[in-house]
Amino acid sequence: QVHLVESGGGTVQAGGSLRLSCAASGLTASRTCIGWFRQAPGKAREGVAAIYTGLGNSRYVDSVKGRFTISEDKDHSTVYLQMNNLKREDTAVYYCAGRGPISVFYCPASTGEWYDYWGQGTQVTVPS
Repeated sequence: QVHLVESGGGTVQAGGSLRLSCAASGLTASRTCIGWFRQAPGKAREGVAAIYTGLGNSRYVDSVKGRFTISEDKDHSTVYLQMNNLKREDTAVYYCAGRGPISVFYCPASTGEWYDYWGQGTQVTVPS
């Protein structure tokens, strides 16, 4: 059984940083796609970043490039999202999603429907 558990959310002032964690159980440590998505109040879910575990190939949506970094800790089956220079528009519930095992080179960062498993989400708030 697959479980994805996010943690690390909170409230941070604009320009600050947070690191989100996605602890994955029931998925292989490699050849798995883990994506981060977010949903702000009243808005549709949008993609943030994705990583192909094992190879570490990653993708980002344009709005977070240069500010967010996705990485993996293979030993602990955890994927991180380091978020720097946070902006008010980054306020949302952040979800991690998974699919695997699968053979790809890059995982989609924007297509939530492609993923099979989802966590419960963690709130990130950047006050105005």
